[in-house]
Formats: sequence, C-alpha cells, structure tokens
Amino acid sequence: MVRYLAGVLVASAAFAAGPVYEISGRILPRARASVTLFGASAPYSASTFVFPGSEFRFKKLQPGAYVLTIFIRGRGEARQTVEVGPATADRHGRIFLTLRLKDSDFLLAAALDQHTVSAKQLAISPAARRDYREALKDLSKHNVDSAVRRLDDAVERAPQFSAAWNNLGTIAYQTGKYDRAEECFREALKQEPRSFEALVNLGGVLVTEQKLDEALDYNGQAVVARPNDALAQSQLGLTYYLIGNLDLATKHLEQAIKIDPLHFSHPQLVLFRIHLRQGNPYAAADVLEDFLTRHPDWPRASNMRSTIVELRSR
Repeated sequence: MVRYLAGVLVASAAFAAGPVYEISGRILPRARASVTLFGASAPYSASTFVFPGSEFRFKKLQPGAYVLTIFIRGRGEARQTVEVGPATADRHGRIFLTLRLKDSDFLLAAALDQHTVSAKQLAISPAARRDYREALKDLSKHNVDSAVRRLDDAVERAPQFSAAWNNLGTIAYQTGKYDRAEECFREALKQEPRSFEALVNLGGVLVTEQKLDEALDYNGQAVVARPNDALAQSQLGLTYYLIGNLDLATKHLEQAIKIDPLHFSHPQLVLFRIHLRQGNPYAAADVLEDFLTRHPDWPRASNMRSTIVELRSR
C-alpha cells in the first residue's frame, strides 16, 4: 500500500527538460529502512530498501521536486522534499543526502495505520495487486500511460483498491485532469475512509478547483489527523488565504514551513502575498528571499530578486 504519493500540488513550477540526475544518500542513525521517492510535479515512484550503513540510490531523474519518504519499523515514517536541478547537484548531476533523522521527524507507525488494514483491502485479488506492482514499476521508468492502464485494470478487478484509486488520482492531477483526480480521490476515500493520502489529496484538488467550502472541511480533517504533515498544513493555510482569513492562513503556512522548509507546495509564496496584503513589504521581502535560498533553480528567480530589491527600497 502506498503511504503517500506526493500529495497534490497547491503551487508548482515547471522546470525545463534537461539532463537527468541521481539522488543517493544515507540515514543516520543507521537503520534498516524502506526508502521511496515520489515525483511531486510529475508522475514518478521508485522504492528501495537500505540496511544499516548502506546507501539508497535513485537514478535517471528529471529536474523538479520530489518527496523522499523513509519508513523504519518501530519509528514510523519521515518525509522530506528534495529539489533536483543544476543548483542542487554536482557537475556530474549527482545529489548526495545525509539524513539525520530525529524522533520529531517521524509520524508514529500507529498513527499511520501501517498494521491495521481493513478487511475490504485484504480482500483485493492477487491479480489486482500484480497490476498495481507493475504500475509502480512503470512509474519508476517514466512510463505513465502504461502505469495508468495497469492501475485501471487493478481497480476494474478490485473496485475497493483504495491505493490504486489514489495513484490514479495523483497522476490525473499531475497531468492537469482535475475532474478525474477529484473522482479518483473521492473513490479512494470511499473505499478506505481511514486513508490519509486520499483525504489530503482530495483536499488539495478541491483547492485547485476553488471548491473552498469542501476544501476547508477536508484539509481541516487532514490537519487534525496528522498535524505534523507539511502538505496538510500548507493546503489548509492556502484555503484560509483564499477565503480571506489571513491570520489562520499565516498560522498554518508557517507551520508547514517549520515542518518542511523545502516543501513542494511552496507555502512561502502564499505567505509572501499575505505580507503584501497586510502592507508589510519588509516581511514580504524576507520570506521571498528565504524561498529563493531554498529553491535556487526557480524559473523566475531573477524577477523575484528584483522584487526583493524593490520591496526593501520602500
């Protein structure tokens, strides 16, 4: 079962196609872990296992934002956004990470419901599970069309397959098919009401579709379910911003930044707008500068630097 498929973007950047990259790294303290890399702005998924002292490695990556998840039995799951591009890689296109994980970085295993699978999900047929595994292999090879076909086969064989519906919804969102994404996330949540992934993803697509009453409900539920999830906090902050509650928007956006300063939803950009609306150009310049420090490959970086200079001259 996929625990998290990069969620739904609430702000995105299109990086130009270019050379491929590689991410590798190690986990400290040393531990046996499952490591998964999800594409945040484009469909991608790949997983590997690491043993104490060994390194994980993901090759042939396109530039853009990714979500790295580390699951360690007994500790839970930690997530971190990783940006791939010329400014974060060496001259060979390689990015090496040393992840020094603290207890506070983890969502507890009990909270993730890793060991409590519903009877409905246990009843998924072996053939549907095989389709699902093959779809994930396709995603690791950037073969999105084949992945969608296999996921469609999986839910046709097993309509209750919540994780497959969630994957279909994420791919639909990342390819701009928002109506289809909403449909898939709703079905995923219907089939497995405890699915946090479907819950937070549905909240994200509802924000994109400007269905703000429902978005407030679902994103609020997501924050209650996992207050330490950066995506849930960021999406709730954006929802509050769009309905005009700037104080609550600021609270949740700042919490998202605290949890994951690099988060692919880019909460700093919404916070920047809030500071401008509140007539605070210095705070706006500070948050924009912080964003550029963390996202040096941002396509509109030069325009942002000019904006920072202009704001500080006021």
